[in-house]
Amino acid sequence: MRIVLTSDGSSSVYNSEFDQHYHSIFGALQESQRVYIELGLQSAFERFTQVNAFEMGFGTGLNALLTVLEAEKSQRTVTYTAVETRPLLPEEANQLNFDELLESKYLKSLHQAPWNRPVAITPFFQVLKYEGRLQDFRTEERFNLVYYDAFAPEAQPELWTQAIFEQVAAMMQPGGLLTTYCSKSYVKRNLRAAGFLVEKHRGPAHKRDVLRAVRLA
Repeated sequence: MRIVLTSDGSSSVYNSEFDQHYHSIFGALQESQRVYIELGLQSAFERFTQVNAFEMGFGTGLNALLTVLEAEKSQRTVTYTAVETRPLLPEEANQLNFDELLESKYLKSLHQAPWNRPVAITPFFQVLKYEGRLQDFRTEERFNLVYYDAFAPEAQPELWTQAIFEQVAAMMQPGGLLTTYCSKSYVKRNLRAAGFLVEKHRGPAHKRDVLRAVRLA
C-alpha cells in the first residue's frame, strides 16, 4: 500500500497486490465527485426523502467524506453502510489530503469510527463499516443508493458478475440507484441481467463513459 498524488492534487492509494489505484490517477477528487456525488447522491436526494447508501469498498473514505459534506450542505439525512476487506492502517489514512483540500474535518472521524457498529459523524450522517467481503455480507437493510467502487474487473472479476449484481439488487429498494466508474460491455450486460435499467453518462476527465443503473421493481 502506497500513498500517491493524482493529477488534480488529491491523494490516492496504490495497492501492489492487485496492481490497482483506489482512484483515477487523473484526479481522485474529480472522479468521485462526478461518479458518486453528481450521478448518485444528488439524484438520490431528488428521488428519496431519506438516503440509505451502501458502498462497495470504503477504501480511502473519499466517497464517504464527499457524502458527509453534501449531506451537511443540503441538510439531508444519509445513513451509510460500507464493506471493505482491507481497511487502511492509521498511518496510511493520516497521509491522505482530502480534509486539507476540502477544508473539512471529517475524514479522520470516518477512519477512526469503529468497525461493525453505527457511528454518527454529524447530525445528518451515520456510518456503519463492515470489514469483510461483499459475498459474505448479509443485511436486512434496503438501500436506495449504491456506490459500486470495487477494483477493476481485471483485478477482481468475481465482483462484476451477474450473480454479484443480483446479490446487490436484492439489498436495494425498487427505483434505487447504483453508480460505478466501470462501463465495460459485459458489466452492462450483467447489470441488465440482474434486474437493472442501465444508463450511460459522461465520465470524469480521461473517462468517456460511466454507468448509473436503476433497480427495477
